[in-house]
Amino acid sequence: MKFLGIDLGWKSQPSGLCYLEFIDGKLQIQDIDRKESIADILTWIDICVTPEEPAIIGVDAPTLIPNATGSRLPDKLTHKHFGKYHAGCYPANLGLPFAERTVKFGLELEARGFAHAPTIEPQKPGRYQIEVFPHPAIVHLFGLERILKYKKGRLSDRRLELIKLYNYITEILPSLHPPLCSLRLSCSFLPEIPTTGAALKQVEDKLDSLICAYVAAYWWYWGEQRNLVLGERTTGYIVIPSKSQK
Repeated sequence: MKFLGIDLGWKSQPSGLCYLEFIDGKLQIQDIDRKESIADILTWIDICVTPEEPAIIGVDAPTLIPNATGSRLPDKLTHKHFGKYHAGCYPANLGLPFAERTVKFGLELEARGFAHAPTIEPQKPGRYQIEVFPHPAIVHLFGLERILKYKKGRLSDRRLELIKLYNYITEILPSLHPPLCSLRLSCSFLPEIPTTGAALKQVEDKLDSLICAYVAAYWWYWGEQRNLVLGERTTGYIVIPSKSQK
């Protein structure tokens, strides 16, 4: 089974991409990349996963937006459940500039056979897509009291927060189930955290995409036993791991 994470650029900015594969009971990093255009992202997906192969794609973007205005149900529920962690998400509606891009991306995945999976039979091979949200996933997977604030603020502060995320990924994900193979984490897929703004953003996108891919794997492995689903197919939905249970 393969697991792809897409930290989708909601407007025109680059997207982080991660490809994990479940081999011998462990998740192994096969690729971490960053692409500019939707066409390049789709080509990358087609290379990683052939048309007949099972895979689940976790996308950090609202790919289902049924409402013309206001907020979706899952957006509201993130504030209800995760507001205390500062992990509520931005509202999505069809009137916002990014909506056409993110919804079309979900449709492109559906055209490739990746069906939306707000419910799933654990560990059953298939071709699925889900919407994910790294901030609350990070809080629950790593047992934190608030989000890691690596997206906004002074560069030096963002870098320290990103170092924390890097350390949590390398130290904690190998101990969870399914485990991320620790031997691969020392390779060039995860470089050291840089000190300049543009380079830091590149690593941020890549680490976010790794979290997206891991959440996809966690959803496939455990289903609703160890995950929360905020919303449903008709309202839009977000899959978030429950608090960590090693």
